[in-house]
Amino acid sequence: MESNLAVAALGALAHETRLEIFRLLVRAGGGGLSVGRIAEGLGVEANGRLTFHLKELVAAGLAASRQEGRFVFYSTDYVAMNELLRYLTEDCCGGLGCGEVVESCNPEKCA
Repeated sequence: MESNLAVAALGALAHETRLEIFRLLVRAGGGGLSVGRIAEGLGVEANGRLTFHLKELVAAGLAASRQEGRFVFYSTDYVAMNELLRYLTEDCCGGLGCGEVVESCNPEKCA
């Protein structure tokens, strides 16, 4: 991952609402959630403000959207998420090992 892409992704996550949305989408798995379900999960209204935050996550490459009939669904881009995690931890502890290894989400298991 290039540093400019990491900065864009981290910048998108550096907002409380977007971070909550992203974590909600990660928990939802590969199928994602409709805008209405996201709003429900956050306890907010499905309005332009929510759409703005969702579009920011998409623009940063952390989420994707798809239209199904009259509903728009958003889902985590697990490849991008894992690339960001790898970028952040690639030189962890100077290569000496940090103890417990945490597995990243396998998109096949999250689907």
